[in-house]
Amino acid sequence: MSDDDKTPAREVIADYAQQNFRYFRTADGTVYAQKNGHPVARPIRSQGTTGSHRQELMVGLFRDGLGVFNGTALKEALDLIEALALTEDVQPVHIRVAPGFDGATWLDLGRDDGRSVRIHPTGWDITVPDPQEVCWRRTQLTGELPLPAKDTDGKGIDLLLRLCNFAGAETECLAIAWLIGCLEPSVPVPAPFLTGPQGAGKSTGGRMLVRIIEGMTGDLRRAPKDEENLIAAVAAGWVTALDNLSHLAPDLSDLMCCIVTGAETIKRALYTDGDVVRARYRRPLLLTGIDVGVIRPDLAERLLPLRLERPRVRRTEAELWAEFEEVLPVILGSLLDLTVKVRAADADIPTDLRMADFAHLCAQLDAATGLGALTAYRAALDDLNDDVIEGDLLAQTVLKHASGLHAGAEQRMTSTEWLHCLTGLYSGEDCRPLPKGWPTTGKVLSDRLKRLQPTLAARGVLIDWGRTSTARYIEMTRPPAPQPQHEQPPAF
Repeated sequence: MSDDDKTPAREVIADYAQQNFRYFRTADGTVYAQKNGHPVARPIRSQGTTGSHRQELMVGLFRDGLGVFNGTALKEALDLIEALALTEDVQPVHIRVAPGFDGATWLDLGRDDGRSVRIHPTGWDITVPDPQEVCWRRTQLTGELPLPAKDTDGKGIDLLLRLCNFAGAETECLAIAWLIGCLEPSVPVPAPFLTGPQGAGKSTGGRMLVRIIEGMTGDLRRAPKDEENLIAAVAAGWVTALDNLSHLAPDLSDLMCCIVTGAETIKRALYTDGDVVRARYRRPLLLTGIDVGVIRPDLAERLLPLRLERPRVRRTEAELWAEFEEVLPVILGSLLDLTVKVRAADADIPTDLRMADFAHLCAQLDAATGLGALTAYRAALDDLNDDVIEGDLLAQTVLKHASGLHAGAEQRMTSTEWLHCLTGLYSGEDCRPLPKGWPTTGKVLSDRLKRLQPTLAARGVLIDWGRTSTARYIEMTRPPAPQPQHEQPPAF
């Protein structure tokens, strides 16, 4: 055969690739390759250690007897495929959990055969999802989960609670509600903060909760030093767990708020001047620590305190984790059974809580089991409000001033006048020095009050802002106490 009759290598590769793989793009323009009949997709430009599309393409060509091709031919073929894929329909890729058709959701078990769990209000089953319905993206953080057990009769929940050292039924039901929330891709869930004395098993309990969702390779990690590294870790997995926190800097606190409720970052693409890379993220977050100091009000609304107590009987790490790995299929099966019941339950949506989706999930859990999760969640948020107030001298001073107002009274002043009033109240007759961080201008005071507004409202002090024809003002109000509702006598 003459050289003119030979098919160029790039055409051989391109034809083979289009016959054996499906190519599509995501909303941000990234092109993915999906092997026919398999739900896992890989970005064609990836050079990751978990296996790139370039590597699986080379292996497929070799095993099917088409030969070994040089890098230039592969690059030219993939350049053509990428250009063609940019005209295809947009489809999202998901890590660990994904929405499906007909109200179902999917849980990726991280298996090579692609088998996953389909969760529906009518039940759950193990199957390989249709690639048109779900495309999984996997990274080094995607661990393998065991096949969940069927017909567990709820034994797995009892086994999990026996292995953990949760302090009381209120904490246990909140932990269960959080795990159910992790299986729902559209529900933002507050971040559990595992606290307790030294030796209470906070890190061990955190690992157990994480490994129910992420497999036995899931683990806790130290908080990264900067925002970029934390975002990279968050984007590569589903549950992000930070261990042994002792201090929450303002930047880290703000970033945690974004992780819980969702945000987007944009940065310049490598080796370009005008292109950018978009990273959207909203992930379940888990924290452990004895005490993190002062908690900012916006983060407090997104936390879920889970208190642990010291166990009476100590066990070795090897014994504990061997038992956990053995019962993990039963735990996962029971969690899926409970998730189906909760999603099928009807409950009103609480409208007075910031994390309304999670509050609704707690209400559904109560309707399905009667555990009292919503009451426990409200009590947990009330405790967090106390923590915020105890760590903020300005909040304490505002409440002290408001205690002198009559119920239903309103008081308006400019921000500067409020600063003078509150500063004088804090300093008192002894003129004690102002603490570090005390507002120095009316603008700083106004900004601080905006952060404290939900916390103060929970204590019966309403803060609002307005404007007259001459100046802006801040209004403080103590609403009247609600009148007790008397039961009406039955009509005969």
